[in-house]
Amino acid sequence: MRWKPGRPDLGAHAARFDVPPAGPHLGVTFLGVSTLLFDDGESALMTDGFLSRPGLLRVALGKLAPDPARVTGALGRLGFDPLDGGRRLDAVVPVHTHFDHALDSAFVAARTGATLVGGESAANVGRGAGLAEDRIVVAGPGEPVSCGAFTLTMVESEHSAPDRFPGSIGRPLVPPARATAYKCGEAWSLLVEHTSGRTALVQGSAGYTPRALGGRRADVAYLGVGQLGHRGEGHIRAYWRETVETVGARRVVLVHWDDFFRPLDEPPRALPFTHDDLDATLHVLARLAHEQHVQLHLPTVWRREDPWSGLG
Repeated sequence: MRWKPGRPDLGAHAARFDVPPAGPHLGVTFLGVSTLLFDDGESALMTDGFLSRPGLLRVALGKLAPDPARVTGALGRLGFDPLDGGRRLDAVVPVHTHFDHALDSAFVAARTGATLVGGESAANVGRGAGLAEDRIVVAGPGEPVSCGAFTLTMVESEHSAPDRFPGSIGRPLVPPARATAYKCGEAWSLLVEHTSGRTALVQGSAGYTPRALGGRRADVAYLGVGQLGHRGEGHIRAYWRETVETVGARRVVLVHWDDFFRPLDEPPRALPFTHDDLDATLHVLARLAHEQHVQLHLPTVWRREDPWSGLG
């Protein structure tokens, strides 16, 4: 494939940043990559919790550790820093354990009083950061886990290709560590159900296991699209079929399209064409959504949104 210079212009897709705003009840806040805060005002969980977002040079040449100032600043802005009078999280759930998902997971759990929920690799991220064993839940595939007002079900999935750091984290991972130490581990399709009956699929990586989600339902799909634009239309269609169509989602919100080497307090931008092609992805997904009467959106960073609004 011959890549183009530069990166997609998000302004060309401005009309898709239109997820309805949330009211006082259940809402979802997008915080880049596949970090999502689900919050109903009393109970809350966060996927990934990747808030440090180290720069490309540090990732390529240095060692990585949570940035306390960036993480606590973001948590404080969200109102979830108990050490500063904020609320507690019920759970932090990495969708897999690459650094752009799991680097800060244990730090966020420790800071907010949350339980770290994931596979054995995520547990070893928690152990390496000093998180107590009673604050770690190793979830079995397909086994429901209760977290406050939420029930989580983790279904085995695959990371999108190429997986640059494959394998599992077999022992406690103590930061600082190279990006290569944050191996993928277990990759999950995460099903979230709230006591209100609202449901969501969080597909943090643009890979899938054929038929794994058969029989599962979700009204909304948060669909990771990182690297998807380089895979071709046939793969994009198969990915949609195995996720959105299989669970019957009526609204799709795309995640993992942003340049995660850029801090959260700067305006988001798409990954460069060398890493992905968001334009190509949207070209195919927009047609599929139109044909199947599915609403397709991009989320707005920091804005509390209600992806279930208007779905009936």
